[in-house]
Amino acid sequence: MITGVGVVSSIGLGREAFYAALAEGKSGITPVEGFDAAALGREYAGQVKAFNPKDHLTAAENRRMGRCSQMALAAARMAIEDAGATPETLRGPRTAVVIGTTMGEADVLEDLDHAWIARGPSGVKRAMIPKYGSTLLPIHIARACGAEGLVLTLPAACAAGNYAIGFAADLIRAGRADVVVTGAAEMLQELQFSGFVRLAAMSPLRCQPFDLNRQGLIIGEGAGVVVLESEAHAAKRGAEPLAEIGGHGMTCDAYHITRPHPEATGSTLAVRQAIERSGISPDAIDFVNAHGTGTRANDAAEAKVMRDIFGDRRVPISSMKSMLGHTMGAASAIEAIACVMTLQRGIYPPTIGYETPDPECDLDVVANEARAGRAEVVLNNSLAFGGYNSVIVLAKPFVLPPPHDLTGKAA
Repeated sequence: MITGVGVVSSIGLGREAFYAALAEGKSGITPVEGFDAAALGREYAGQVKAFNPKDHLTAAENRRMGRCSQMALAAARMAIEDAGATPETLRGPRTAVVIGTTMGEADVLEDLDHAWIARGPSGVKRAMIPKYGSTLLPIHIARACGAEGLVLTLPAACAAGNYAIGFAADLIRAGRADVVVTGAAEMLQELQFSGFVRLAAMSPLRCQPFDLNRQGLIIGEGAGVVVLESEAHAAKRGAEPLAEIGGHGMTCDAYHITRPHPEATGSTLAVRQAIERSGISPDAIDFVNAHGTGTRANDAAEAKVMRDIFGDRRVPISSMKSMLGHTMGAASAIEAIACVMTLQRGIYPPTIGYETPDPECDLDVVANEARAGRAEVVLNNSLAFGGYNSVIVLAKPFVLPPPHDLTGKAA
C-alpha cells in the first residue's frame, strides 16, 4: 500500500501544490538558469526554481549533498510526513530505501572536472569527493529516517522510477521489508542537457506529446518519493492507504540504444505483464499516464502499444511531460504520484500544447484541459532509452482482486 507521497517539481512542491498545478495545465518549462543553455542550441527546461534546500534540510545535510540528493531527501521527508510516520516509527532493519536515477550527482562530477581543469589536482577540494555518486541518494534518505534494511540505487535510465517502485513492491511481497521508501530523483545539469541536444532529440520551445507537429522532448528535473508498506504494517500503525500497487512489468526491447522497437513488442509485453499480474483485464484500466516524450518515434511506438493492448477501446491517456518536461530517471516516480492523486480526485491531468491530432497516434488524449472521469485503476507507462520498459498498475485501495497485502497473504 502507498501511504504517503512527496514531490519536488517545476510546477510545485508537495502533493497538493503539484497536483493543483497539473490539473490547471500549468507549464513548468522556463528559460534555463545556471549554465549557458543558449550556447548549446536550446534554452528551455522544466527546471525546479522554487526549491530551497535550506527549507527542507539541515545545514550539515546541505553541506554534504549535491542537488539531486537534496531533492530526493526533501521529497522523502514530505512522503514520510504525508504517511503520518516519523523516523522513529520507521527506524530498523525492516525498512528499506530504493531510489532510481539516470545520472545522479553528475553536477558534482562536472564541478570536479572544472576544478581539475582550472587548477590541476590540487584544485579538487576534499569536501567535493563524498558528494559524488548515485549510490548516495538512498544512503542519505536511510540515514535521515533510520532505515537499516536494504538500500539500493537503480540507475535504470528514464524508467528508473517505475523500476524502483516495482522492486520495492517485490521486497515487501517477498517478506524482506515491511516499509520501503522508494522513488527517484534527477537534476538538470549541463552534461545531460548538451547530450540530448547532440542527439537532436530536444524541442526548441515546448513538448507536445502525440501532436502531429511535435518536435521532441524538453529536459526537466525533480524528485518523487512514496512510502510503500505492507497492509499489515500500515494497519498496525493506523495509516490510511492512498493507493495500492498492482502488478508491474519489466522488459527490454533488446533493439537499439535510443530508438524504440518499431513493433513495440517489448513495451507491449511490459504493459500486458503489469495488467495480468494485477489479476485484471485491460477493460479495468480507466486512465493511462503515458511515457509520452514528444519525440516522433517514442510517441508512435507507445500509440501502437495502446492499440495492441486495448484494441478499439479508447482509454483516456495523457502525458505530463508536456508540463514538467522529461525528468529522466525521476519521471515515472513523479508520474506515479500523479496517478495516486488521480485515483484520489478522479481528475485526469491534461496534455498541454496538443493542437493537431496525429493519425499515427490515434488516441483519446486528454487535450489541454483536465477531465473528470472514473479512476479506480490506472496504468503508469515508462518506456526508456536502451529499451528499458517498466509499467506499473496503481489502484484505489482494495479495488484489485485479493490478496491486497503485498506479502501475498489475503486480507
